Amino acid sequence: MGRVMLRMKGIDKSFPGVHALDHVDLEVEAGEVHALMGENGAGKSTLMKILTGIYSKDSGTIEFEGQEVNFTTPAKAQEAGIAIVHQELNMMNHLTVAQNLFIGREIMKSGFISDSMMNKEAKKLFGRLNIEIDPSEVMGNLTVGRQQMCEIAKAISRDARLIVFDEPSAALTETEIEELFKIIRDLRSRGMGIIYISHRMDEIKVITDRVTVMRDGTYVGTLTTKDCTKDDIINMMVGRVIYEEPKQTASVKGDAPVVLKVEHLSAGKMVKDVSFELKKGEILGFSGLMGAGRTETARAIFGADRKDGGEIFINGRKAEIKTTEDAVSQGIGYLSEDRKRFGLVVFKSVAENSTMASLSSFMKGAFIDKKKEHQQAEHYVHLLNTRTPSVDQMVVNLSGGNQQKVVIAKWLIKNCDILIFDEPTRGIDVGAKSEIYQLMNELVKQGKSIIMISSEMTEILRMSDRVIVMCEGRITDEIPIEEVSQERIMASATMRNQEVSNGKTEK
Repeated sequence: MGRVMLRMKGIDKSFPGVHALDHVDLEVEAGEVHALMGENGAGKSTLMKILTGIYSKDSGTIEFEGQEVNFTTPAKAQEAGIAIVHQELNMMNHLTVAQNLFIGREIMKSGFISDSMMNKEAKKLFGRLNIEIDPSEVMGNLTVGRQQMCEIAKAISRDARLIVFDEPSAALTETEIEELFKIIRDLRSRGMGIIYISHRMDEIKVITDRVTVMRDGTYVGTLTTKDCTKDDIINMMVGRVIYEEPKQTASVKGDAPVVLKVEHLSAGKMVKDVSFELKKGEILGFSGLMGAGRTETARAIFGADRKDGGEIFINGRKAEIKTTEDAVSQGIGYLSEDRKRFGLVVFKSVAENSTMASLSSFMKGAFIDKKKEHQQAEHYVHLLNTRTPSVDQMVVNLSGGNQQKVVIAKWLIKNCDILIFDEPTRGIDVGAKSEIYQLMNELVKQGKSIIMISSEMTEILRMSDRVIVMCEGRITDEIPIEEVSQERIMASATMRNQEVSNGKTEK
């Protein structure tokens, strides 16, 4: 047993209508990577917000480095040496990388902010972490994965002794995850404490020393990672076993009608001559590494980005899609990977978000029929098992999995026949994932058709009827589910453009 760095005992917290934490305990040792796991809504984020001074606790005690503490603001927690790397990035996209790293504590020279000195310090910091990022680059030009690395560097630059990582790998490529793990191991070797929140079981087994599990706002138990199995953790999290068996055969027949046909689609630098078909009742998986052009392809089809060339056919008829409104009117719904930026208005209610895409059908003259809106929203809350005290609850207060269900409700109310799911379970726990999967299977049984973009191999193998692989803006492979393997997907996902002309990838 190492030295206990953090001890949270009997932490209790209630919000109106919700007992969020019920006497929760957590202990983290110096030089330990400690996983905090639980389904969405289990209370992990609330516990961390209390630790970092965002929320105040109702009762219980917090000891950090042997002293009882009670942080009233995030700044006080930071001063004491506790930092958090959030899943939702807190960067200013119009500023440079270095300006973001030193925001609020800018380096001055002769009374002026010195960008050159901040660039120099940022470069040193990235060197220490083995990251190659240009400090003078504008933050908005970086990929989500690179931005996440900057968020981590920012936390480390504050001389934190305990760092909370909240889903740090959700937007990272495999290579970036390896880099992240190197950084974490380095921090651990220096005697720092790490709290690691993730839903990815494989990561938990690789990077953590112990696992604390929460369920429904209560403490379930703590396990030593090397002595437990994935099933042990999942059982503690959900109280039931969830299996992720790969799909063996396609659910749709080869002669099923084609609902969407994309021919020679090009858009910007990331979509180059993309052609494919989507069949009725099919889940078509799109696999590939980050930056392969999958999201850009989806956005071009949905009219969110301008296409430079190519044609789109819906049910055999050529479709003119220049705006997202055009796509929605033709029966296409899009669940963005960045649900808070593109899928939801988080400071509006569940009901308002649910009916947003089909508002015209809820109008009574010049006003919204609130009763009808509530009834429809309640119907989908019940149908999708969305955990919310009421449909009047602000979406910002829901967990990631439940926010995702509100986006799904929006497109179901609009009655879209073609649904594009972009990273449908990103940042969502095992139990909520299972529910989203059941829902997707239910939708295709009803005759809806789904394009599913996913960076999780297990998700692609479990859900897809057919898999399309992209690399550098082009389709490099199309694989029936019966022939799919992780090895073949990875080989096609890393294929360079000059290799695409081999036999199996030509259409």
